[in-house]
Amino acid sequence: MHEKNLAGLVVIHSAPTALRQHIEWGLNSLLGAPQSIFWRDQPLAAGTVRTTLEFRAPIGTASKIATALKNWHYLRFEVSELASHGGEIFRCTPELGIHRATLDEVGTILVSEDVIRKALSHFDDLEIRENLGTALGSAWDQALEPYRGVDLQEVQRLRAI
Repeated sequence: MHEKNLAGLVVIHSAPTALRQHIEWGLNSLLGAPQSIFWRDQPLAAGTVRTTLEFRAPIGTASKIATALKNWHYLRFEVSELASHGGEIFRCTPELGIHRATLDEVGTILVSEDVIRKALSHFDDLEIRENLGTALGSAWDQALEPYRGVDLQEVQRLRAI
């Protein structure tokens, strides 16, 4: 039995403060109801804010959200949806653009047979690694990792007080 609604997560790691209201309108429209969105300053990028939003929505909503968000430049974000049969994750940075990956039911990125065949069709080890790294979104993970760690850094600072 396929689920009609998936659990989803939107993490906006950094967005210019001026876009906050526009992003909220877009999310409210795509999710069909007003959302409680709590914005916090992003200390890694001056003049930007960050937020996290959980949602339950029909399959394909993460794709719609990611498509809408990528149209606003200067955003760093991740959008995912996951059900018992798997899902998708979208990651975006201004420098790299958007990356889409299919997930299994526990959130592991799945790489298609065609992508593996293409990577292995080259005799250059470096090119094979680059192709597989692109399929896995390694560059996006590296770019977003410092932003993912901001909440942990804040907790550590509070514990030190």
